[in-house]
Amino acid sequence: MIKSSAVQLATDFSSTSVLLHELQLGEQLNESVEQTRRADFSLMLAMLAEDVREQSQFLLPQTKEVTPADLSNTALRKQFNLPDQPALALTTFDDVKQFNQAHTIVDNNLANIHLTNAMMPKPLAFRDDKKHIETQVLENTSLFTQLKHKQAAEINQARNNQLQENQLNSAAIETDKPLSQSLNFNAKAWLDGIQQTLVKAPLLN
Repeated sequence: MIKSSAVQLATDFSSTSVLLHELQLGEQLNESVEQTRRADFSLMLAMLAEDVREQSQFLLPQTKEVTPADLSNTALRKQFNLPDQPALALTTFDDVKQFNQAHTIVDNNLANIHLTNAMMPKPLAFRDDKKHIETQVLENTSLFTQLKHKQAAEINQARNNQLQENQLNSAAIETDKPLSQSLNFNAKAWLDGIQQTLVKAPLLN
């Protein structure tokens, strides 16, 4: 019996029925001051909760943190159902087959070309290499320049192979080295030749 009464008392004194902060009084505090009802004013203030955290200024609505929208290229293309961004250059030589559209042009089916390119964009260029030199330009250079260009291409290829194997050693690959081989020099024979010349010089005079 006592337990049930305690439960009923706890239910009656819920947060919706107990006076906690001044916003629940509405305009009654102002009316009490205006009508000089000091007793009502004191009573209502005494009925408010003593815990300062229950005051209305601490019960302001809290705005939820808005997660910033993902405005990346990939997210926007997915949102608007757009195809993938076209590549700047060909990745493999097999990609050249995508440009075999001669039969479509002969059939005067240009709409098919536009539609296919819209659904699966083709690379914008055949290569994306700022250091690429056209063959015609390279052939007009000296033989030494062509050999140096070939050497640099081989070094870059070796570096790329090592990068793919995750075993790159910067000290093992020389970015630039002379084409000529270092000459052998026998310093002892050279000094001996000079010594013999000095010894024989008085005899010759």
